[in-house]
Amino acid sequence: MENYVFDAAKQRDRLVEALRELSRQQGFSRVVIGVSGGKDSSVSAALCARALGKENVYGILLPDGEQKDIADSERVCAALGIRHRTLNIGEMHRALLAQVEPEREPGEGEFKLPFDRESNINVGPRLRMTVLRYAAQALGARLVGTGNLSEATVGYCTKDGDTSCDFSLLGSLTSVEVVEVGLTMEELPRDLVCKTPSDGLSGMSDEEKLGLRYRDIHNYLRLGTSGDPETDEKIRRREQANLHKRRMPVVL
Repeated sequence: MENYVFDAAKQRDRLVEALRELSRQQGFSRVVIGVSGGKDSSVSAALCARALGKENVYGILLPDGEQKDIADSERVCAALGIRHRTLNIGEMHRALLAQVEPEREPGEGEFKLPFDRESNINVGPRLRMTVLRYAAQALGARLVGTGNLSEATVGYCTKDGDTSCDFSLLGSLTSVEVVEVGLTMEELPRDLVCKTPSDGLSGMSDEEKLGLRYRDIHNYLRLGTSGDPETDEKIRRREQANLHKRRMPVVL
């Protein structure tokens, strides 16, 4: 893939037309999208507005209690002129933890369920997807998947959370390419397209949590190597270990 060239404007237009064609084939006109204020959901929302019209895009803001950058989500919706609604998942999250009751001694025949930090971090994406599914069905809309190829490759996504959608809009683009597409869309605030990606849950950036740079994942996928054999092997191991997130469950 030494001659790999990415034309961001052309890819943007292809995705817009592909979404229009999908809507014609499947007979839908409305979409629901979770708007986090990061590059992926921002670019996805802008593509949907171009393809289907801003009046057919419903943005859902899903803070877990307090969200420091919730204003970024609101800016995206305002910039695109899409309708939006805030649905806070904080009470649902707390209710689930109260049911787990990690300090309670199990009764006869029961097992103890310990608190696990990573399990708790993944509760947020799964609750968000439940709320988004409710909204999409209630509005007669399809649910937009906003994850990108880089995240899927290394498993930086939550099974039954952000991997659940009716169609994946950015699934063929690396994280680097999503930014390039976003920068061709004048309706989007440039700083949000270039915003440092983070899950908003762990307090770390994506790259800090992964221990990998998105540029290296991009080069691994598009050029065949990140330029460093150790990094290539790290990406390869993660890709193999997380294939189950990209496939339907195994039928035995």
